[in-house]
Amino acid sequence: MDDETRGVIQSQLAAGERLLWHGRPAQGIVLRSADVFLIPFSLLWGGFAFFWEYSVISMDKAPLFFMLWGIPFVAAGLYMIGGRFLVDAKQRATTFYGVTSQRVIIVSGISSRKVKSLNLRTLSDLSLDEKAKGNGSISFGPSPPFAQWTAGISWPGMPSGAPSFEMVDGARAVFETIRKAQGAAT
Repeated sequence: MDDETRGVIQSQLAAGERLLWHGRPAQGIVLRSADVFLIPFSLLWGGFAFFWEYSVISMDKAPLFFMLWGIPFVAAGLYMIGGRFLVDAKQRATTFYGVTSQRVIIVSGISSRKVKSLNLRTLSDLSLDEKAKGNGSISFGPSPPFAQWTAGISWPGMPSGAPSFEMVDGARAVFETIRKAQGAAT
């Protein structure tokens, strides 16, 4: 584990709290299972929005309202086609995870630092989604229905479901570390 991650998580520790594990989500551009649906949808959306805007701009004496009407749809198309991958990668690049003797810590944020702390004693819903290579995600709480369909599309202010350790290496070992820490904390 890298020193930066350890330092970020240790700066959040209270007196007497021991760091049991620290890590980060996978880095870089990542395709998720929801992209099987989202990539074709974003290409259709973006293609139609680009076609609309091009058609209106190339018309003689097109109404200004129609020219302006297409701009938000083109912007949304650009975000869905490529921008969401860049935002997701940047969010994961500034995310750090930790498990201590008392809690689970998630430090994240692109423009400001946000710290999510979950007490191990009150953590009731813990789930593991493990992939074939041993990496995976651990969720702390119930996920809303169809939450996986929006994976990778993060609109500002949009809740993304239950707090989680996303795309961590050795997910089962981290899951077991959390379970053992829960047993010791009660």
